[in-house]
Amino acid sequence: MIHSMTGYATASRELAWGAVSVELRSVNHRYLDVSFRMPDELRPAEPALRETISGAMTRGKIECRVAYALRAGAQGGTELDAKLLAQLLTLNARAREALPEAQPLSVADILHWPGMLGADALPVDELRATAGELLGTALREFTAARAREGAKLAAVILERAAEMRSRIAVVQPRMPGIIAAFQEKLNARLKEALVAADDERVRQEITLFVNKIDVDEELSRLATHLDELQRILAKGGASGKRLDFLMQELNREANTLGSKSADIEVTRVAMDLKLLIEQMREQIQNIE
Repeated sequence: MIHSMTGYATASRELAWGAVSVELRSVNHRYLDVSFRMPDELRPAEPALRETISGAMTRGKIECRVAYALRAGAQGGTELDAKLLAQLLTLNARAREALPEAQPLSVADILHWPGMLGADALPVDELRATAGELLGTALREFTAARAREGAKLAAVILERAAEMRSRIAVVQPRMPGIIAAFQEKLNARLKEALVAADDERVRQEITLFVNKIDVDEELSRLATHLDELQRILAKGGASGKRLDFLMQELNREANTLGSKSADIEVTRVAMDLKLLIEQMREQIQNIE
């Protein structure tokens, strides 16, 4: 299955002491880049959360937000821990003696200091466990959303590939007639220019020029690349980089087709192919 690098999912849970939520969002990126926005109480759990996400996605810029909100009346004590406060102020004074330019502790710093309002203000272990479970829930929806978007991208790409095949089908039957007309025209011009030349030299010159406009190999390679495109999309998995490389190969053949063209219709087809390739490339930029 093809997955898009763009996705969004969220999961939340109500607990006795409050609510916990996890949010995932991602955009396309060349490599895997995972960032977290979470309260300090959850930072020790970040490596495990990062490993979980990395196991589900290989490319993309992912942002994971974890938040919690305590219920009214569940904030623990409202009295400061006098002993802890005294220790904190002593340490603050010593630190400022060593670093006079350091900023003093603010009221917010003191109130948010672990244990300052009571040791049971926040069940940290339960919070971390819940965050891990919610990440798993969000990740499943996140993966499903990326799969749905990936299916849409694959459908668009296959549609463009089918259009490319129809354009190629226009060129192939025309080539024998184009080459024959070119040979006849070139034969007349060469005989005029090379009055003293024999027929063998004229045939050699014609063969040389005809080889330069023969695009049978380019058409065959285009068809082969389109077959490979369909195979990759059918196989699924992380295939964005392979598809991007394939677009380069298709574009190279389309350019050669245009440069070797000796017919206005072939030139138009080459331009159409390049446009279709660019449209496919835009979709592939979002594929994992």
